[in-house]
Amino acid sequence: MSTPVKKVPIHLQSAQNRLLIKNGKVVNDDGIVDSDVYIEDGIIKQMGRNLIIPGGTRIIDARGKYVMPGGIDPHTHFELELMGAKSVDDFYQGTKAAVAGGTTMIIDFVIPKKDESLLEAYDRYRETADQKVCCDYALHVAVTSWSPKVKEEMETLVKSHGICSFKMFMAYKDMFMLRDPELIEAFKACKELGAIAMIHAENGDIVAANTKRLLDAGVTGPEGHEMSRPEEVEAEAVNRACVIASQVNCPLYVVHVMSRSAAEAVEAARKHGVCVFGETLAAAIGTDGTNYAHKCWKHAAAHVLSPPLRPDPDTPCVLINKLAK
Repeated sequence: MSTPVKKVPIHLQSAQNRLLIKNGKVVNDDGIVDSDVYIEDGIIKQMGRNLIIPGGTRIIDARGKYVMPGGIDPHTHFELELMGAKSVDDFYQGTKAAVAGGTTMIIDFVIPKKDESLLEAYDRYRETADQKVCCDYALHVAVTSWSPKVKEEMETLVKSHGICSFKMFMAYKDMFMLRDPELIEAFKACKELGAIAMIHAENGDIVAANTKRLLDAGVTGPEGHEMSRPEEVEAEAVNRACVIASQVNCPLYVVHVMSRSAAEAVEAARKHGVCVFGETLAAAIGTDGTNYAHKCWKHAAAHVLSPPLRPDPDTPCVLINKLAK
């Protein structure tokens, strides 16, 4: 016979589990209000003035300060292996840095290895991340090939593992890239499952052709990166992805919108009623592609990402303004 567990009265529980943040300006999505916040066991229980709270609660005076929710970073790549390289940050160092900067949740990407199923890749990422993360995390799952089995596994991931977003690639030919008929089926599957489709939008065929042409011409440095995948190549793919999503009535999330014309393609689709969201990066609004011409190779190479930063120095301002709309 088991001994019944007696619940300790709240006034005798450790104050470590109870926190009152007083006199701060609470920032929410709909405005800023002067309010106190009472937190118990990591959950916000009360907001307002003159709150009735248990004795012994730890109090922080936030007078003159903003009280903001923790950030959610929906696009990280910890321990990602790609093209012979691996991300410097693992799930411990990456989430440790996130928490230090006020980000309390990250969403990383499960990207299957060659001949690895979606479920196998998902289990591999969970096994790695669960042992290391310092904050809440979730996972998107990348669909890098198409078959009836992939569709079945998408359903399993949604219904049994809580996955609600899948990423497809229009770039990285012969590696991750899906062609239009496959994108149509993948988007249809997302629609049927109630998941959101995510897209890396660059025309992979053009990128591959440009890369070969530049390499044959002896252009091998960081300056060739943007040349191989110019702005219109990104914008074309964004527009095409929006059209496909619209035709199958699937919500679409365009990752890392990096150029004026790509952002305009997202904006135009939204005006025509397409359910599409555009994401940009801190790098895209904090610097620009003129750095690819820097005389220091390391400096130029440090700015390489795909889609690339754009040489038009007005791009960061344009992207900021579109985010504000």
